[in-house]
Amino acid sequence: MELIKEFDKQGNWLFKYRGILPLIILMVGLAVYAYMVWQKSQEVATQYSSDAYQFLCLAVALFGQLIRILTVGFTPKNTSGRNTATQVADTLNTSGMYSVVRHPLYVGNFFMWLGVAMLTQHLWFIVAFVLMYWMYYERIMYTEEQFIEGKFGEAFRKWARQTPAIIPYFGQWKNPNLEFSLKKVLRQEKNGFAAIFLLFLLFDVVGEYILFGNIAFRNSHWLILGVASGVLYFILKFLKNNTKVLQAEGR
Repeated sequence: MELIKEFDKQGNWLFKYRGILPLIILMVGLAVYAYMVWQKSQEVATQYSSDAYQFLCLAVALFGQLIRILTVGFTPKNTSGRNTATQVADTLNTSGMYSVVRHPLYVGNFFMWLGVAMLTQHLWFIVAFVLMYWMYYERIMYTEEQFIEGKFGEAFRKWARQTPAIIPYFGQWKNPNLEFSLKKVLRQEKNGFAAIFLLFLLFDVVGEYILFGNIAFRNSHWLILGVASGVLYFILKFLKNNTKVLQAEGR
């Protein structure tokens, strides 16, 4: 099979399962983290990583979420979504975050997952994550651009020629064409926001059990943040599915 066709085939498959496959990386990362904590426990029963380092990891993850918020909040309906069944693009986004990078959502995803990967404190796992992420999303980005080029033609090619794929160039920033929609952000980004805090809680619980043989939520801040983000998620999910509170015309 020609390489270009192979990329397209792989990209379509990865696009369809892009919300599931990263969980494999997560489970591997959790296993690496558990092993690193276990090694530490052989020395002395103490906290594996400092609060300062954990909050640094959280800051990296939230930075990724912020990128997604600044992207999603300024886009119209049927663009920049979380759909996996099929690709949707009613309009070509070229302003805001899309004026400095072609795939801002994947840039955001990278930092969100990087923050979690950093919790392992295992250099080679972090390096492997970066490489795997690039290989994984490179094919998805290729497939998406094939779809968008087929729909928007020269308009896409002109935008792509001057806009980098994954490393932002802020020197060509253009203000968003639309006003910021908090409702769209709350509707679409509730999953990622809750996942960040729940994953940090999960890692902390696993580490605590390995170190001390029980779970007493010694780092109570992760429990509070995890529970609060989970409650917020269910409230937003209810509002989305049962009311029109989070609906915004054209968004």
